Amino acid sequence: MNSVQHYGLSVIGDDCPGVLRDIASVVAAHDTNIIMVQQSIILCGPHKGKASLYFELEENDQKEALISDLRRLSCVHTVNIHDPFDRIFGSRVIIIGGGAQVAQVAMGAVNEADRHNIRGERISVDTIPLVGEEDLAHAVDAVTRLPRASILVLAGSLMGGEVSRAVDRVREAGIPVIALKMAGSVPQHADLVVTDPIQAGVFAVMHVSSKAVFDIERVRGMEF
Repeated sequence: MNSVQHYGLSVIGDDCPGVLRDIASVVAAHDTNIIMVQQSIILCGPHKGKASLYFELEENDQKEALISDLRRLSCVHTVNIHDPFDRIFGSRVIIIGGGAQVAQVAMGAVNEADRHNIRGERISVDTIPLVGEEDLAHAVDAVTRLPRASILVLAGSLMGGEVSRAVDRVREAGIPVIALKMAGSVPQHADLVVTDPIQAGVFAVMHVSSKAVFDIERVRGMEF
């Protein structure tokens, strides 16, 4: 998690060219660093068709003035302050693969995360059941673009080819990969291979936890 004090800011504005530029200019004018930004179009509700922008910004003594100036922009409709995502959802365990195996890994991960979160940590579990080499490879590559993604678990019976190359890219980005024991070349590219899917989910959460003693670096290349 980011050690710098920061906060979330959601902005609803017009869907038109220059909105992001105008908002970013105000942020820069107040000497505030943008840690994260997301932008989308609202699809339903009273603000349907408007632009939804979410920022995470470093704390400084200009926060109130910054928000006041944002609210004065003609393209901005609402500005709201929030806790940042790492205080709400925390680090993310990503599980990708076949439905039955994903469900078993998620069972172990959710049960283990509950133990840690009830004591004040924040660890969330994200899953997507997928089949097909191309779809799996695209999903694995996308993990590097997910905010707060801390570890990937690949749960399936057969994975290789382009999926293995995607695993290499994820590991190069600094995200460790656990694979279930399966046919194909993916287990040879993962940091850790685990036979029991429930245990794989437990290992993933224990690695992400700031309080657990398990560290994937100490068992890298091993099979359980």
